[in-house]
Formats: sequence, structure tokens, C-alpha cells
Amino acid sequence: MMAYCSTDSSPARASTMSSSTGHFISSLLELPAELIATILSFLTPIELARLSLICRKLYHHAADDIHWQRHVLSNLPGNKVQSPYPCKTWRELFVAHSQYWFLTKQKLWFCDRSLAGQMVIARYDPRRGCIEGYQLLATRSRDGSNPWGADDTVHIHDFEPDIKLHLDRPILQFDVDSLDNLMRISLSSSPDRTTRLPRRFFPEHPMRCSRGSDPRFSTFMLAKPLEEEDTAPHVERRFPYGLIWPPPAIPAAHRVLGHPADIAGGPTPDLLTSPQWRPINRTEVSDMTFRIRQWLELGPPTIGFHIGEDIVTYSTIDPVHYTPTPERPFRGIWVGDYSVHGCEFLLVKQPDVDEEEWRKPLPKLESESDGEFEARFLSERVYRGRLDAVKLTGDPNVPRGEYTFKVDELGEEGFVGIAQEPPFQGARIVKSHGHIAEHGFLNDQYIESQLIIISHNRLAQYWGDFGHISYFERVDIDQLLVP
Repeated sequence: MMAYCSTDSSPARASTMSSSTGHFISSLLELPAELIATILSFLTPIELARLSLICRKLYHHAADDIHWQRHVLSNLPGNKVQSPYPCKTWRELFVAHSQYWFLTKQKLWFCDRSLAGQMVIARYDPRRGCIEGYQLLATRSRDGSNPWGADDTVHIHDFEPDIKLHLDRPILQFDVDSLDNLMRISLSSSPDRTTRLPRRFFPEHPMRCSRGSDPRFSTFMLAKPLEEEDTAPHVERRFPYGLIWPPPAIPAAHRVLGHPADIAGGPTPDLLTSPQWRPINRTEVSDMTFRIRQWLELGPPTIGFHIGEDIVTYSTIDPVHYTPTPERPFRGIWVGDYSVHGCEFLLVKQPDVDEEEWRKPLPKLESESDGEFEARFLSERVYRGRLDAVKLTGDPNVPRGEYTFKVDELGEEGFVGIAQEPPFQGARIVKSHGHIAEHGFLNDQYIESQLIIISHNRLAQYWGDFGHISYFERVDIDQLLVP
């Protein structure tokens, strides 16, 4: 019946459908304005735009700023702005950044630049109506080490990281453009300058980043995700995994082809126009990846030339993978101390235990005290299963996208003991495997090591034969989202 109805194009059928649609619209408009607003609150921005084309009354309902305020704020986690300034309305603000809101919604981005990579925090500045992205940096406030009381041959490195954004040099920058100006541009592009043409889709946009005397130019490139069958052959390979980004150790809904210059060389015209690389319409655009193309411009704009062209591919992580829960409290974005390499950012993964009993709520027994229940909760829910740390930024030995350590089992099978000597007194110690390699990620291997669980926000890794202990600390991303 459904197939027959969808293919019948007879005049009678069309007339019936038109009459039915008209009756529905008429019935909808008879509802109180509050009910219409409630119904429209379930629509996406594109659905609101389509609804506004039906008639003038629905246009006014769909243009109600309460809907557009909700859509703007849904893309600004941790930054609940109070005004659409510098735009006149929330709708105008949403339209001005319609292709870029996914940057602030995902907020956290990491890239395939060289072996070190880079972390970027995307945020919205309500003072200027600007979407911007800055490199996330971590520095040690002091250097030094002290011998471990349990073994004088082992040194514990001091680690008090200072987390900040490199505000002097934006990686992303999109200034607000008024809706009136967008419409004016559209009208000036039409033959008669009175009929507004539909907005065209451009997969690449110039960025007007304020870089002072920096001669580099940048464009922002929307990306097209690969089909699953195209990514599968690369997952089983070794580094660099056929240039797939992000690499398989990092969970991702979308993967794309990267092209880091130090590995693959400069981009070619065939690459830039490849159907696996460039989306041709909005439905093909990934909201989990993007690229930035950069080059050096030498000489006057009319006769100069550009050199050193490079394309950097960025990806993000679904917050479910780095948001801690009572049962998985170690999930998160962390920063670690890597001695001469400095500070590096990590994704600590603590996957759920694949057991039906583990997923059920753990009830407190009548005979249990609060302390006894907490101990049983830790034993049966928290200290169960794997814990792995993947580098989001790396170094010349172990690059971004590779595991830095693995814990096969947090429970009894991996339990080593409880630390008795300061500074780790009372901490749980479990078996782990530390990832090491020679310069250039050659001859990589895993060595026996131990993970010292100090708290849900601070860990330490004893690197076995290397004779040192380094710290890892959780990073609060949300504190960086408000300018």
C-alpha cells in the first residue's frame, strides 16, 4: 500500500494529497501559539527553514527567536551566552555561522600534523560573535625529580602542569556576518539584482586569521567521511595506517583520508578534487572532521606565488568516550609528563565490561555500612576491565594516535598491591604495559610497567627498566570554553 501511494502521480492523487496537506496546515494553524511553538521545538534548523516557506503565518512561527536561541545554545556546551550580539536576532546569529557550529559543539579537536600532532579547543566569543580555535598547550611549572622511598634507584619526576590556550595565534577564526549582508551578497549575484538566489555550497572557505606578520594563508576545508568498507583495510595496517585519520586506536564515528606533508608530501590537484576527499553537497559533510590548508605567500598578491603547501586533518571524539561516570571514573582527556619531550595530551579509555550483570545497578545491602558499600562498588564496578591511554599529541619516538600504556585488567588479575611509601601511600598498583620506540617510531615495543592509581584525577606510571615514574593529570576542557 505504501509503495503504491508513493508512486501514484495521477492528477487525482496529487489533488488528494494537496487537499490533505492543506487541511493539515489549516488544522495546525488553528492551534494556540504555545502549542505550535512546542511542536516546532522538535524541528531541526533545516526543517524550520522548510516550514517557513509554506505560508506567511508559519514563516512567523518558524522565525520565532526562541527556536533559534535553542539551536545556537545547543552548539555551545559549557558557554551559555545571554545575547545574540553583535547580531540583531538569534536566527541571524545561527545563519551567520551555520556551517561552523559543529566546531564549537564538538569543542575538542586533534590533528595529524607531523608525529607530534596538535590539540585545538574551538569556542565562541560572544563579545565579537566570533568562532575561534586555539592550540591547547601544557607546560611544566617546575622541573626536577626525587628518589622513590621504596627504591632509591627509581626517580619520581615533579609534575604540576600549567594548561592554557595559545591565544596569540588562532588556528581557526570565523567572524560574524550579518544576515542583511548575506542577503545583499546573494541579491548582487543574481542577474536582475532583485531575485535572491539559493545559497551555494562551498567546501572550502578562506579564514581571516589575525597572524600579524605571519606570511601564511589558510583555508578551512569541509571533509567527506569514508565509507566503512574503505576504512576497514587500513585498520589492520601499521603506522601510518594508509593515512586514515583518526587512526584505529582512537574511537571515531567518521574517518577520512589525511595527508600530512612530512609523510605524504604536498597535496596534488587530483587529491584535492578526489570524490573520497571533497564533499559536493551538505549531505556529504562530516561534522566530526575537517581540514586546514596552509601555504606561504611570497611577493605582491598579483604576481606573487605560494610555496610550502600543507594540509592538516582534524578530528574529534564523541564526549561519551572522555566523560567519566561513577563506574568508569578514569575516562577523560589527560596530560602526561614525557621528560625531554615535554607534556603530551592523552585520551584515557575505560570501556564498559561486557557482562550483563555488570550493567545492572549495584544495590546496597541492609547489613552494609557506607564504607563497606563503597569498597564493594570499587571492587565490582570500578576496578574491573581494561584501561588504555592513547596519545592525542605525540613525540618523535611514539607519535600521536598510538597507545602510550595499556592495562589488561584493573581487577584481581592485574592487582600488584597497595603502595605503602609516600608519595603514593594507599594507592592501588596494577600491572601495565608501557609503549616505547626509537626515534621515528622504529622498533616499537611494550615493556612491563605498573600503573599507580592515585585518584580519579591523577595517575602515575612506573616505567620498569627505565627507572623513573611519571605523572598523568586530568584536563578540565570546559574551563577553557568561556573567553
